[in-house]
Order: sequence, then C-alpha cells, then structure tokens
Amino acid sequence: QVQLVESGGGLVQAGGSLRLSCAASGRTFSTLTMGWFRQAPGKEREPVAAVNWSGAHTYYAHSVKNRFTISRDNNKNTFYLQMNSLKPEDTAVYYCAFTNRPYVYGIPRPSEYHYWGQGTQVTVSS
Repeated sequence: QVQLVESGGGLVQAGGSLRLSCAASGRTFSTLTMGWFRQAPGKEREPVAAVNWSGAHTYYAHSVKNRFTISRDNNKNTFYLQMNSLKPEDTAVYYCAFTNRPYVYGIPRPSEYHYWGQGTQVTVSS
C-alpha cells in the first residue's frame, strides 16, 4: 500500500526557514517524478516545485524561486523541500506527490499526479 507522510511543517516568523520531508513507502519511488504542491484556504492547489527521478531537472514556481529547494534521496525514499526566507503568503498546506508520467518541462498539474500525501501545515507569521 502506497503511503506518503509529510513532516516538518509548523509556525515560523517571516524570514525564517523550514524543511519539509516526505517519507514514501509501498512501491518504488526512485523512478518517479516528484512534486510539492500547496493549497491556501479558499484557493486552488498550486505547484511549488518538481524534480525528475535523478534530481537533474527541476521546476520552481516563480513565487518561490531562489528561496525554496527541492531535493530527493532515492536511497532513503525520502524527499525534501527546503524553504528559506519564508513569507506570510507562503502559508498553506503543503503536499508531496508523485506521478507515473515522465518529467516534462512546464507547470506541473495536480491532475497529473497519482500519489498524494496527507499534507502538512505551514504558517508564516508577519
């Protein structure tokens, strides 16, 4: 049974940092494209970052570029999102997700991701 468990969320002041982790189990994830998405209250789920299976190719939303870093440790089946210089507008529930589709350049679409975690809350105070 596939299970994705996010951790590392919490309350942080603006300018602070958090590192989200996603522990995956139940199948092989090392060959899958991985993404982080977020959803704020009253808003649609949006892509934050994505990485191909090897880590060689990445996508970042414009709003998080140069502040967030996505990475993966395929040996540990654990996947990360390092978030620096956090802003109040980064407040949302953050989800890790995987897709069976090969990595493609462009904006990741939630509908194309097959496996989802339960989400972890990130709250940034001003």
